[in-house]
Amino acid sequence: MAALAAILSIGTALIGGYRINLTPSEPLGLWRILPLYRPVAVNDLVFICPPETAEMGVARARGYLRSGSCPGGVAPLIKTVIAVAGQHVEIGARVTVDRRVVSSSSLAPRDGKGRPLAPSPSGIVPPGYIFLHSSFPGSYDSRYYGPVPASGVLGLAQEVLNYAP
Repeated sequence: MAALAAILSIGTALIGGYRINLTPSEPLGLWRILPLYRPVAVNDLVFICPPETAEMGVARARGYLRSGSCPGGVAPLIKTVIAVAGQHVEIGARVTVDRRVVSSSSLAPRDGKGRPLAPSPSGIVPPGYIFLHSSFPGSYDSRYYGPVPASGVLGLAQEVLNYAP
């Protein structure tokens, strides 16, 4: 009975848009996906399914992505939108969007295990795409994999109950 109750609770939470974040890119804990009834905008904190690209395949192989319900069997990411279609993103020692420096955007030459990280090319965010960022120093975000399709956005990310170590 306890196992059945746990399965029903988890199923209800997933249907209700609740997710548990176990990555340090955003606070650990319980989050909720809120419906987004407008186009994605700069500064939106979103849940997004990463696209099935070569970069994401490498990310999965390296353990940057957890298993989950998105295409490719990965979990949704929680990231902040820092640029939308038509904005110019320059990736150098730090990231700039339309010539404004993005805070906490230094690039790491290597990941935590010493493997090389290559920055994404600079350029204009194409129509239908967004550029994602997390201020967490070890975050794997658009600095490394480039703009992603806005169609992968599941909704806004809302903190419900979080643990800050």
